[in-house]
Amino acid sequence: MTPMLFSLVRLAAAALLAAGLALPAHAAEFHPAIKRPFNPAPAADLGYVLKARYRGLALDGNALVKWRAADGTYQIGVEAHAMIFGKVQSSSSEGGIDSYGLAPVTAIEKRFRKSPTTVTFNRSDNTMTFSASTESYPLLGGEQDRASILWQLIGNARAAPKKFVAGSNWLYFVAGRTDADAWNFKVGKTEKVATPLGTLDAVKVARLLPPGSREQQLDIWLAPSLEWYPVKLRFSEPDGEVFEQILQRITRQ
Repeated sequence: MTPMLFSLVRLAAAALLAAGLALPAHAAEFHPAIKRPFNPAPAADLGYVLKARYRGLALDGNALVKWRAADGTYQIGVEAHAMIFGKVQSSSSEGGIDSYGLAPVTAIEKRFRKSPTTVTFNRSDNTMTFSASTESYPLLGGEQDRASILWQLIGNARAAPKKFVAGSNWLYFVAGRTDADAWNFKVGKTEKVATPLGTLDAVKVARLLPPGSREQQLDIWLAPSLEWYPVKLRFSEPDGEVFEQILQRITRQ
């Protein structure tokens, strides 16, 4: 992409972002590098009740998220278990914390009955590479993976709550299993969320997808009264599979 074309794509994507719209497929090369205030959430283990719909079956289970951040580094570990199937997903991310926020070094994802995939953020030569493809991207600053993006968003909300308001949009460059693209999150209204911890006020945040996308839809409910921890998450696949997590316990570390 030429510098002029790259600039035009950036301008077009920025205009869509300002309008609160999802980025279309032709804007996939848009690579935002946006520096924002960042305040990581306190380290904790978060336990969730899992409700899933998988191949027409309604499944119950549990999920555990381990979040750590100290001394300029972070680690994330996620495991989800469902009745009958056992472990249905696990992921991890680890790296440093820089002026953009979380700076992943390695991210690993393992989905049910599929081989694990790894994303490597090569800080020595500033490239992002994938074990499951030959794609690569430059590291411009602020890039995330599918595990770290949630905690990057939380850190940005904690650092600038007056900007994290309904109608605002937050753009990031996120690595998936085989490639990476811009993710646009739109902040919604505060909603009441019923949890085993009680009914909590939570800010809904939704990933905006372009029309016809086959990507996973992500909806998040963050509770300002609980350090902005996610009290509810919903992962929706294009084939109709849905995984929903409701917070049931917090163990501070």
